[in-house]
Amino acid sequence: GLYWVGLCPTGMCYFILRLSCHLMHVCVLFKGWLLREVRGNWIKQRRYWFVLSQDSLDYYSGPEKGARRLGTLVLTNLCSVIWPDKQTYKETGYWSITVYGRKHCYRLYTKHFNEAVHWACAIQKIIDTKSPVETPTQLLIRDIEENKFNPEVVEHIYQHNPILKYTQGPLYAPLLPFPYGSLDGKGYGSVREEAVKLFNCLQQLESAREPVPIIQGVLQTCLDLRPLRDEVYCQLVKQTSYTPSPYTAAHLRYWQLLTCMSCTFLPGSTVLKYLRFHLKRIQSQSPESEMDNYASFISEALEKTKCRECVPSWEEIQMLMSRQEMLCTVHYPGPGSCQLYISSHTTANEVVRRMQEKLGLQESKNTFALYEQNALWEQPVTGSALIADVLTRLENFTTKESESKSQWKLCFKLYCLLDADSISVDSIEYFFLFEQCHEMVVRGQLPACEEDLQALAALRLQCLMGDFSTHAPCPPLDELFPGHMLETRVLMSLAAPQAMPPCQVAAQGCPTTQRFPTGLLAGTLWSHTATAAHKQKVEQDMRLRSRLKEEAAAVMGSILDRWKGLAGYSRRDSMAAYLTIARQWSGFGCTLYESSTGSFSQKLWLGVAATSVSLYKQGESEALESFPYGQICSYGVSDSNTFKITAGDRDLVWTRAQTTYNPPPPPPLPSSATSPRPLGMAQQPKQREGCFHSPSMKINPH
Repeated sequence: GLYWVGLCPTGMCYFILRLSCHLMHVCVLFKGWLLREVRGNWIKQRRYWFVLSQDSLDYYSGPEKGARRLGTLVLTNLCSVIWPDKQTYKETGYWSITVYGRKHCYRLYTKHFNEAVHWACAIQKIIDTKSPVETPTQLLIRDIEENKFNPEVVEHIYQHNPILKYTQGPLYAPLLPFPYGSLDGKGYGSVREEAVKLFNCLQQLESAREPVPIIQGVLQTCLDLRPLRDEVYCQLVKQTSYTPSPYTAAHLRYWQLLTCMSCTFLPGSTVLKYLRFHLKRIQSQSPESEMDNYASFISEALEKTKCRECVPSWEEIQMLMSRQEMLCTVHYPGPGSCQLYISSHTTANEVVRRMQEKLGLQESKNTFALYEQNALWEQPVTGSALIADVLTRLENFTTKESESKSQWKLCFKLYCLLDADSISVDSIEYFFLFEQCHEMVVRGQLPACEEDLQALAALRLQCLMGDFSTHAPCPPLDELFPGHMLETRVLMSLAAPQAMPPCQVAAQGCPTTQRFPTGLLAGTLWSHTATAAHKQKVEQDMRLRSRLKEEAAAVMGSILDRWKGLAGYSRRDSMAAYLTIARQWSGFGCTLYESSTGSFSQKLWLGVAATSVSLYKQGESEALESFPYGQICSYGVSDSNTFKITAGDRDLVWTRAQTTYNPPPPPPLPSSATSPRPLGMAQQPKQREGCFHSPSMKINPH
């Protein structure tokens, strides 16, 4: 304990000595031997005595009094600790912890896991007690916010603090505080290092011949490393303040990047206030200039911007640099398409509404949606999705998949068929219905006998080509008739057991093959067995292709014969006859979901129609079960993958299957006289699937 000593010089010295010893004893929180990684010509580990105090982690040559202190790592709120991991232990036989500081990084090792955890916990507790570190830029931003209505004070702050103004020199530290340490994954270094690199990229914009790649790189880094978004905004505000040559093309590059940033990411509230103040200040200082135009555009963008899922495409960046909208091509059933001007903030719902206006579908009782589509797959676009993100994603898909059938496009289609009977035969909506019904047929989603399918193919030809002619170019069979039916038929015909080659029969009956290991005879006379098996497989494949060609030719011949019998049918007559056959299926017009369950060996379809929800075996026209909406007590989404319907005392629960392009959850059930009650507080599912679309689902009936 401490004792009062008189205030004589000798007593005071004694008091100070005792107090310092006491404080030293209190401040030492943890101490012990650890191995530290030392880097020289090669990496090696050396044993030191480590002492953890309230302010630092020090290491000494030994535990004795008077031991030489060899190093100090000052602990602040920005320090970080990497905890011990098994991988390092497996590789080295030691448990390691890594402590990152401003100037130093200590990689420490011990044989004992508990000791490593105790050190990591103790160091982390010290870091957590430290007050947040504020950089000079943060303090100055706060001063500007407090004095924003006093121009003289703000001007004084700018003039006496070069950190706020444009510089041609490098940046040696970030403008905002970031934790020390490295990042795992994606090839990035620490956030602090990346912040400094980004400033260097910004400066390269001034002399770059083509700025788009640099802008895309900065945006990609900000997308991957969220904390850097505010940093880049602060760097851009700095580089657009008090520029020596503000009206040059080189300087405007900073404004162009700031424009792209404002349409991609929103800054935090503090930086957003600082940015808005900067924009207003520039507009007042340089009215009717290019900087004024960019500042006005950025201010409007900040009111609309939501965080993007993708980095803007090359085309979008070029449009943003010139403050223009970009053209978007939207296809619709058949060969038609429309071109619309969109901004970085345009949503799918806005495009759907504009497409309905262009095509005169505002009064339709049915609903429409946009789809991402290629020849093999389609999925609906949620109404709140940004079209710029969708186009970037489709561009990326198309770049990765070079095949012609993998070319992605944006399509406007019927979404939910609520009233098929009111559609006028002269309307484009009737044509949409016909085209989407044909998509359903070709995909094998319309249960029908082969005779009806051939009749539908003939009517399709009559609609497209008119009366039969030997000179008319005929579409391929897979655009008229479901290809899986041909494959199934041929495979069944080839399913009969084939006679084995004599060599295989001999091999089965020969005891030598049992007496000797397989490898012993490899490369000898006996290896002809594997060769024969391979030859047999090749022959089977050739036979399968040959039979498929024969079967396809026979079906095509039958379709052409039927086409000849349709002479005189107009386009409208052909479409009407086609839809008449399709309507014979009770599930016509419903939204189909591919599903599977342990109760059935065959795959199922869940059909959501205007009046009921039905369960079908794929390929069969009659529903296994059907639930009118009056019988449905409740429905809802319990999580992102599971949808549940309660009908009476029964529950139907289905889970979205894992696919390459995951389809969204099912649409809401259409309203009826007796509307079902949503489950509890579960969010009612939004309309996300379109007519005749069949995402993969798994059904679990209870």
